[in-house]
Amino acid sequence: MSSSNPSVDIATETPTAVERLRITEIFHSIQGEADAIGWRTVFVRLTGCPLRCVWCDTEYSFYGGNWRDIDDILAEVASHGAKHVCVTGGEPLAQKRCLTLLQKLCDAGYEVSLETSGAIDVSTVDPRVRKVMDLKAPDSGESKRNLWSNLDHLLAHDQVKIVIASRADYEWARNAVAEHAIDQRCMVLFSPVHGAVEPRALAEWIIEDKLPVRFQLQLHKLLWNDAPGH
Repeated sequence: MSSSNPSVDIATETPTAVERLRITEIFHSIQGEADAIGWRTVFVRLTGCPLRCVWCDTEYSFYGGNWRDIDDILAEVASHGAKHVCVTGGEPLAQKRCLTLLQKLCDAGYEVSLETSGAIDVSTVDPRVRKVMDLKAPDSGESKRNLWSNLDHLLAHDQVKIVIASRADYEWARNAVAEHAIDQRCMVLFSPVHGAVEPRALAEWIIEDKLPVRFQLQLHKLLWNDAPGH
């Protein structure tokens, strides 16, 4: 039984889900962003998200999916023979047993990254995982959901990503990086919303302001234009 309330922990919907997660898809592709960009990667996309960002490009992961045993997920990941695994969503931490999956992937020797919205506590994520944590700028419609205390739980190998849809978003992001000294905690990534901000314009703003951030485009969009399974 699925719930229409996006804030509900989807992993609690059935008593048989003790060692299971609801999965939208598992696929083998090229990592398109963050510090693992370009590496052959297995993506495990969990179902469900409590946020509704205006520019979201994975709305199909909000509902549906299939319950999968965690050991079954690990077996499918292994079948692709990749060193890198990215656990994503939706918001993967909305399912509490995501923490178990992350731990088991690390125990199996993978380079594991977690893509998370920054709206859910990350303090209990296995420290071996590279957290790629969003901060939501105002034009996302969800900036009020930023859990700023998460910054205290970031490690040097983690990354903070800010997706930018306007000049106002850029100025907000620039100020947030400076106010919280985020670049001194970990790598900061600025990424333009496709069709909203010209990538060249964002790059020039970063250069003009001499920001200590890394500009990024989503490689998978350039290669496959958001085709399913990539």
